[in-house]
Parts: sequence; structure tokens; C-alpha cells
Amino acid sequence: MATHKHTNRLIHESSPYLLQHAHNPVDWYPWGEEAFDKAERENKPILVSIGYSTCHWCHVMERESFEDERVAKYMNEYFVNIKIDREERPDIDQIYMEAVQAMSGSGGWPLNCFLTPDKKPFYGGTYFPPKSNYGRPSWPQVISRIANAFYNQRDVVDEQADKLVDLIHKSDGHFVNDIEGLKSEEVFTFDLLENTYYKLRDRFDRLEGGFGNAPKFPGSMAIQFLLNYNHFTENEEALFHALFSLDKMIEGGIYDQLGGGFARYATDRAWLIPHFEKMLYDNALLVSVISEAYKMTKRSLYKETLIETLDFVKREMTSEEGGFYSAQDADSEGVEGKYYVWQKSEIEEILGEDAALFTAFYGVSEGGNWEHTNILWREQNYEQFAKQRGMMEADLKEKLSTCRQQLFEIRDKRIKPGLDDKILLDWNALMVKAYAKAYTALGNVEYKNIAERNLAFIFSSFSKNEEGYLYHTYKKGKAQYNAFLNDYAFLIDSLLEVYFITFKEEYLTKAKFYTNLVLEEFFDEADGLFYYTSSQQEDVILRKKDMYDSAVPSGNSTMMHNLQRLGILLGNEYYKTLAKNMLLSLKDSISQYPNSFARWANGLLNETYSIKEIAIVGEEAMAFGKAINELFIPNKVIMATRSDDDKYPLLAGKKATDDTKIFVCKNYSCNLPITSVAEFKKQEMNV
Repeated sequence: MATHKHTNRLIHESSPYLLQHAHNPVDWYPWGEEAFDKAERENKPILVSIGYSTCHWCHVMERESFEDERVAKYMNEYFVNIKIDREERPDIDQIYMEAVQAMSGSGGWPLNCFLTPDKKPFYGGTYFPPKSNYGRPSWPQVISRIANAFYNQRDVVDEQADKLVDLIHKSDGHFVNDIEGLKSEEVFTFDLLENTYYKLRDRFDRLEGGFGNAPKFPGSMAIQFLLNYNHFTENEEALFHALFSLDKMIEGGIYDQLGGGFARYATDRAWLIPHFEKMLYDNALLVSVISEAYKMTKRSLYKETLIETLDFVKREMTSEEGGFYSAQDADSEGVEGKYYVWQKSEIEEILGEDAALFTAFYGVSEGGNWEHTNILWREQNYEQFAKQRGMMEADLKEKLSTCRQQLFEIRDKRIKPGLDDKILLDWNALMVKAYAKAYTALGNVEYKNIAERNLAFIFSSFSKNEEGYLYHTYKKGKAQYNAFLNDYAFLIDSLLEVYFITFKEEYLTKAKFYTNLVLEEFFDEADGLFYYTSSQQEDVILRKKDMYDSAVPSGNSTMMHNLQRLGILLGNEYYKTLAKNMLLSLKDSISQYPNSFARWANGLLNETYSIKEIAIVGEEAMAFGKAINELFIPNKVIMATRSDDDKYPLLAGKKATDDTKIFVCKNYSCNLPITSVAEFKKQEMNV
């Protein structure tokens, strides 16, 4: 019997995730007035179901429950059903995720949360199976119990909802100290920093790199902290673990050995078995930190990885307009990882006599290393493997490169994983910064051009109005949803990074403009921190603050960095004080849980050792600036001008003469000028 093909209101949305549900028999609504009015009018509970396009269990629950006519009929009768893409509305996800974590002790996606008609949560969970299993009730059981409670015990439901909202409201203060009476000069000591390092050190996986056990996430910000900490303290262990962790990831299955780019995380301790989805933000953060590792070590492994990963971003994650797409799915043809894995016989057929060398290097066997197939990974590095085989390393690399190209061309003909082609402002800004960092590491002008092109795309496509407000998401000519703190904070950060490689004043001017906009729209005078949503966001029940540096940095830690640097560049004491106070309020959390506050920890370094101010004046200013950017100096701001410029305190009074001069300053008091980059390097090495 042919079933009727339903369409619901999601058919008009642009999010790939929402469109995946547009033909469900569930009468889904997008988050908005139409759904809220219906819930109020008909006095029905709201089900908010939240996921994202590359989420495996979201697909499973859709198949099992939301495509079931009988289940859908019940949901449509007793609930107003709302579907949300968490990447489009992270603010809503944040509120209801916290509610579910408070109720059940854990969270995740799909997130299914039940609300009263006035949007207050009273019950929720993550994945529910079609029949009770895994110690979980079935979805039909859950919805009938919830409907029963809502319609027959409404007073209990309302009381639970009020309690939960109160709990979520208070939770923001959990990590924040009272800074009354604290003086920064007494707090930002080496001891605090060292304690932070030792807490992070407790989490080192000394066998396989990274932090903690499986599942293993890249931890880019924590690795950056280790590189920076080593720069100031010469702690060899910090440097070793940072580089060891990067090597293990690059050599593991979490890295796409044929096409470049990193998967979201590894499901095992040894980085062999990835969860195959590739997210834009992970690749942006890893490119940034690997660029810094390359500047420190000049190791070819890092250079190759940067080039391959940025080639992947350009080839598969960049729109014609110059925006970056969000993610690639783990599944193709409904099977996780199918696009990426190989049978040994396939490789032998394609590579012929070179197959033996290739399969030995990339750990390929007859029985496979994952579900009877092979994930390519490097069990040894080039040098070790070449030595064992009595080969020259260069010959080995060349041969393997040819083999990879052959296999890549065959793989490219396979059915590709799904692409989430929406373009998010915050993740794009992270990628702009990554391109800017890669330019400082490798000097490839194309990287600088791509960073500038994406910024131009952001300002032309995400603009909301004349006042300069921006949107959060863009697709096919349409931008929507007010930008969040992360959007503005990451944008300011990327504007600064692009200023440091171009010295174009427009980027600095924009960074200042958006910083003031953030202070106006997001700042909470009461605790000196920033809300996630702007004061203009009226469709959420409360305004939350996000402190954690988790998969992406928090907007608050990023604003703290922005204020530290802009405070110096613009001579703005208010900015500097704000940044210090933000760090003071989080100092206990940073030193207790550095893994969850890793970008904050990098801010502690800046306050402890103070930011190096570099001003370059004269004809060769741009070339000198480029050469200095190629050095690993983790806490610097740099300004360069060919002519006299008294507009900024760092450049004020420094006259352009025939000789280009480099001034190294702290709190605007400068050492005697240096007239060559070689001399600057010599001075740097002795510091």
C-alpha cells in the first residue's frame, strides 16, 4: 500500500537538517511565533527536538520514530512539535540542553525536550528507541506519559518547569569568583600558571597523545597552551606533549590520509577509528595550532598537513561566493565511513606492484583494522619506515604520494558523504583566522587572499542593517537569525589576525566597531561577562552566558583576548581592565579545569608575561612585518606603517626615516630601535 508523502512547514527552511525532516508525517514547525501561538491557543505542550545534519543518532531516531505514521499521529494530536538545527540556534540548544542535563545527568543529540506553552522545560532526554531498550523507555511510552502528566497533573508540571528555569538561571554563576578586593598583580603570578599547567598535565595520555581516554577530541586550544607555556618557561615536557599529540593525530585515522582534513574525534584511544564527520571548526582550530607548531619546529610533517588540510577546505568546503560550508557527514549511502575505507584487494588492484609498500606503510591488512575494512593510518613515521626498508626518505615520500593520488582519484568517484552547506558566521571567522595563521607559517599569498576574500564575503552577506548588526547563518542568498556572541567575538579575533598580516587599517577600525557593539549589546555590568544572546533576541526564555572552551572557544574567552589586544592597539585602558577582570572572575575554574578553559588559560599567560608590542616604521615595514610574523612569538601585537602615524599610541612619535626601524615595547615603553630582522631574531632568542 502506498503511503501518502507528507510535507510539513520545514519545507520552507534552508537548513539541511530541517529539510531532512520536511517529509516526516510529524507536523513539524520551525521555532517561531506560529508554533508558540498554537501551543498557547490550544493549551498543548511543546516538543522541541534538536539535532544537526551530521548527527548519527538523529538520523536513527528519525527513521525509527518520526517516520512512523502512528507515532506521528499521536505527536500531532497531543503536542506542538518544533524541530531545531542546533548550529542555527545554539542559544536555544544551550538552554534546553542544560535542562536535560539537570534532569538526567547527561546530554547529547538528538535532544528532545518538552516545554509548557510558555516555553519552560519540564522533561527531556536524548535518543529514545522505538521499543524500550538499553535501559531507556520507548519513544511511544515517553510521549504518552508526558501527555498524561501535562493534561492530568498540570500543577506538578508547572512547578517542575519553574524549578528548572530557576536552576538554569543560577547556573551561570557556578564558575565565577567574586573579584571584590582582588588585585590582578597579586593574582596573575607564575604559581597560578604553573598550577594550571600541572592540572592539565594530569590529563596527558602519555601513550597515545592528547588528553584523557576515548573518545578522543583534538584539544587544539590545550595544545596551543602547551606550546605557549613552553615558550615562556622552557618546560620541555609541555612542548613534547603538544608535538607528540599533533603527530599522533596526523598519523592516525582521525586524519584523512588521502584527502586531507580531520574528522570530529576518534572513538578509540589511539586515534585510529574516527567518527568520520568533518567539521569546519575542528579543521580551522587545528590549522591554527599546527601553523604555530610549524613555526617553532619547521617540521615537514606539519607543512604537509597544513597544505593538505587547506586544499581539502578549498576543494570541498568553500562556496563559489567565498564562504565556508559547515560540515561533511560521517555516512555515505547510509553507512558510516563507507567513503573513506578500503579492502586490501581494492588497493592491490589499483596500485599493482606498489601496493605492498603502500599497504605496509598505511597499516592495511587482509582482515582490516575496523569492521573488516581498512582505515588508512601511519603506524610509523616516514623516517622510521624508510630506515627499516633501506630506502631514502625522499624516495619513499615520492612513491607514497603517487599512490595516494591514484587512490584519491578512485575514491573521488564514490558516492560522497552528505554536505551541510549552510554557512555560519562564527565558524567562518575561525577559518579566516586559520588561513591568516597558515599564511604566517608558510608565506603562501593565496592563504592571505582567501582570508581577505572571506571577510569581504561576510560583510556583504551577513549584514542585517545600516547599524552594522549581523546575522548568524547564510545560505543561497538568504541570511537569518541575529548573530550571537561567538559570531561577533570570533569575527573580531579574525579581523585582528588579518590586520596583523596586512596592516590595513580598515580591519582594525572594524574590530573596534564590533567590540563596541558587543559591549553595548551583550555585556552584563553585574559580573563583567558577556551574554550569549544580544539584548535584541526576544524569543528565548532567558539569556545565558557561555564560559566553556569546548569544541569551539567560548565567546567570553575570545572577547577577553580581543580586549587584551585591542586595549594595547587602541590605547584603551577600559578594555584592558575588562579583560583582567574577566580573567580574575574565572581564575579558579581555569586553574582547576584547564581542559575546559584552555583559551582562558592562554589569556592567563598574556597577563602573567604581558603582551609584546612590536611597532615597525619605515619603507620596508611590510616586509619586516611579514618576516617577524614567521617567528613563533605567542603573545604579540604588531603594527607596521611606511609613513608617520600618530593615530595609535604604539606608533605615536615614531618617525619614518630612510632606515626601517623595529621598536619592541612593553606598556608603550620601548627598547632602542632595531634596524634589521636578523637583529630582532637575535634579541628574541636571548629573551
